Amino acid sequence: MSAERPATADIVIGVDIGTTATKAVAFGLDGEELASASAGYPLLTPHPGYAEQDPDAILAAVRESARDVVAQVGAERVAGLAFSSQMHTLIGLSHDGVPLTPSTTWGDTRADVQAERIRASAGGLALHRRTGTPVHPMSPLVRLAWYNEQEPKLCEQVAFWCGTKEYVLLHLTGALVMDHSIASASGLLDLASLQWDGEALGIAGVLPEQLPELVPTTQALPLSGASADALGLPEGTPVVVGAGDGPLANLGVGAVRPGMVACSLGTSGALRVVVDRPVVDPLGRVFCYALAPGLWVVGGAINNGGVVMKWALEALAPDLGDDGEEQLLELAATAPVGSGGLLMMPYLLSERAPRWSSLPQGSFVGLTRAHRREHLVRAVLEGVCLQLSLVLESMRASGLEITEIRATGGVTRSPLWRQMLADALGTPIDLAHGQEGSGYGAAILGMQSLGLIDSIEAVAARAEVETTVRPDPASAGVYAQLRPVYSSLYDALVPTFGALKRLAPALPLDRD
Repeated sequence: MSAERPATADIVIGVDIGTTATKAVAFGLDGEELASASAGYPLLTPHPGYAEQDPDAILAAVRESARDVVAQVGAERVAGLAFSSQMHTLIGLSHDGVPLTPSTTWGDTRADVQAERIRASAGGLALHRRTGTPVHPMSPLVRLAWYNEQEPKLCEQVAFWCGTKEYVLLHLTGALVMDHSIASASGLLDLASLQWDGEALGIAGVLPEQLPELVPTTQALPLSGASADALGLPEGTPVVVGAGDGPLANLGVGAVRPGMVACSLGTSGALRVVVDRPVVDPLGRVFCYALAPGLWVVGGAINNGGVVMKWALEALAPDLGDDGEEQLLELAATAPVGSGGLLMMPYLLSERAPRWSSLPQGSFVGLTRAHRREHLVRAVLEGVCLQLSLVLESMRASGLEITEIRATGGVTRSPLWRQMLADALGTPIDLAHGQEGSGYGAAILGMQSLGLIDSIEAVAARAEVETTVRPDPASAGVYAQLRPVYSSLYDALVPTFGALKRLAPALPLDRD
C-alpha cells in the first residue's frame, strides 16, 4: 500500500539492522547521502556457541537512529522508510508479541548436532535444493529443531516465531509479516512456490500459523500512530518491508547485471550474484535468496573475514598500540606471497561456504622455525582470501557465469587486503563508491515500492566505481597453486576437528 505523501517528499530512509548496530541513512532520489545516524547493541554469548541479542535493544536502536535522521532532514521530506536486516535471526513470541527468547543470530552454533544430523539424512541435500538455505546452525530451521529438542516446554508457550526485522516491523506497523528474502534464508521456504515448505516445517517442529505472513520485499505498510510520534513522522508514513542485508548489498553497490558479483569483506565476507530465477548448486555449496520480484541472489558467505585480523592483533601483537592493525598490515606486506609455505585455515568462528559445517576450527599448517610474525600475519589474510576463492570456485561450478567483481566493506580500505583479494580471486576487483551497500539497497527498493523510480536495476546501475585493482600475474599464479592444497586441508582435518570437539569439555581455555 502507499500512504499520502507531501509533494516535497523526496527522501527515503534506509534502515539497516546489522549484527552490532542499526544505521539509518537518508538518501535522495539521485542516491546522494543526506544524513545518517546509528545506535549499537551488544552481542551476548552466555554459553559457548551462543550468539544472542536483546530484541528490545534492537528496537530501541532502530527508533533512535531513524528519529535522529528524521530530525536532520525534516519529516516533510521523508517519503518513507525501507528496511535491510541481518539474516537468519530467530525470536519466539508469546500470543501478545512479548519475546520469550532472545534473538539468536547467524553466528549462533548451538544447533551443530542437529545441523550435522539433518545434513547427513536422506533428505538433507534435497532440503537445501528446495529452500536455497544450507543446512547449517545459522539456519532458523536448524535452531527451531534445537529448541524443540532442548526446550520443549518453552516451545509450548511460543505462539509465533520470527526474526529481528519482523519484531521491529510488528512494533512499527502492528503487522507480523516476513518478506520473501528473509524467509528464503530461514530454511523453511519453498523457492519454487514462495510458500512455507511442509517437510521443512515438520523437521523444525512448527506450524504454518506460527510463522509471519509472507509478503514481497516491496510491500509497504502504514506507520502506526504511536510509532509515528516516536519517530517524528506523520501517522501512515509508508514503511517498506525490505529484504536481507546480503541481497540488498548487491543493489547498493550496483552489482545487478548478469555475471556481476558483489563481494563484501568486513567482519565476515560474502560473494553474491543476481539472477532472474532460483539457482541452487546440485552439490549444495551455494545459497539462493530472494531479492525482489523476479530477482534472486546466489552465492556464499564466510564467517571469518576481518575478525581474523582482529584476533591476530590480540593474539600475536598485544604489544602494539591503537594503530596496531595498521602496523600489522605493514608487517604482513614484508612477507612474500604464500607466506613461505605457511597456510592458515581461518575458521575461528567455524565456517559457512562452501562446506557449510560447524565442525572446522582454525589451524596453521606448514609452520617451521624459519617463520616469523610477518609470515603468520600474512597467512591470516591469505587464508581469508583463499576461502573466498573457494566460494567463487563453487559459484562457477554451479553454472554461474562470473564476468566482474565489485567489492565493498571496511577491509577493502586496506591496499594490501584488496590487492591480495584480487590476486587470490584471480580477477580484477572494482571498488564501489561509499560503504552503505545494504542501507542504500533498501532505499532503492523503497523508492520502487513508493513509485519514485521506474526500475531498481537502472538506479542500482548508477553506483560509481572509485578504482579497479588488477591481479598481479605472478601472485595470482602462486595462489592458484595453493588453492587446491588449501582446499584439501579441510577434508584431511575433519577427523581431527571431530575429535577435538568431543574432547572440548575436558580441555578448558583457562585454568581454574
